[in-house]
Amino acid sequence: MDHEHESENRKGWLESRSNWVLLAFLAIAGFYLITEHKAHVFGLLPFLILLACPFLHMFMHRGHGVHNSDSPSAGHHHGNKEGDK
Repeated sequence: MDHEHESENRKGWLESRSNWVLLAFLAIAGFYLITEHKAHVFGLLPFLILLACPFLHMFMHRGHGVHNSDSPSAGHHHGNKEGDK
């Protein structure tokens, strides 16, 4: 199994004419969807912001739940080693 010949014959994604046509179609469809449904998107925007809050909280504060009960600072590590006082 010689993999060198496979990579030489394979074209890049943007070198194919059909992929350029697909990209242009998606761009035109996206433009019309945004312009025609702008009122729907802006109407839902406050709810989307409220829905984003729990996700941001979960992903931004993922390290706060781990606490070391042996440490006097209860999980707040400020670069001190165990032997340092």
